[in-house]
Amino acid sequence: MAEYRLKTPVSEEEVRKLRVGDIVYLDGILITGRDQVHRRALELAAKGEKDKVPLDLNGMALFHCGPIVKKIGEEWKIFGFGPTTSARMESVEADFIKTFGVRLIIGKGGMFERTTQGMKEFGAAYLAYPGGTSAVATKAVKRVVDVHWLDLGTPEAMWVVEVENFGPTMVAIDSHGNNLFLDVMSNAKKVAEEIYTKL
Repeated sequence: MAEYRLKTPVSEEEVRKLRVGDIVYLDGILITGRDQVHRRALELAAKGEKDKVPLDLNGMALFHCGPIVKKIGEEWKIFGFGPTTSARMESVEADFIKTFGVRLIIGKGGMFERTTQGMKEFGAAYLAYPGGTSAVATKAVKRVVDVHWLDLGTPEAMWVVEVENFGPTMVAIDSHGNNLFLDVMSNAKKVAEEIYTKL
């Protein structure tokens, strides 16, 4: 197990060095994106309107997060920055990575076969951030740089956030086809079958 400190945007070469179990801290820009960001961005790309996505996501880190925010004067301030469940994006994440060149996906709960294959093919990794640690994540926030698509609602909007020392996160899916979550599920199934055989 190795420890890395990465700054966004991240190159494919940097991502290919990561292995399941490695610890990663991030500096730079994180972009939040939940269900509706994925849907809208992919719909625009499908219509040939990729240029209408407000940011170049190539090399970026996408955080499955619906932050708790409040506008104070002319600035947004984040009061909660915890991860949301990533499995909801399983059906579209591989397409999102392929279309936009995102290198890091951050969330909780893991992702599965389709995303794992997409990460292997296009050079991306999944960083697990534990749930219930929003206060720790919020401390890493330096400022809100911008927000896009607020019409989707505050949690579903695309927030552009500068962070410093964001982590620790753990590589749970790497770009070599390894998936910690699938391994655990497979082992649990095997143990369960052994127990049933003995009953």
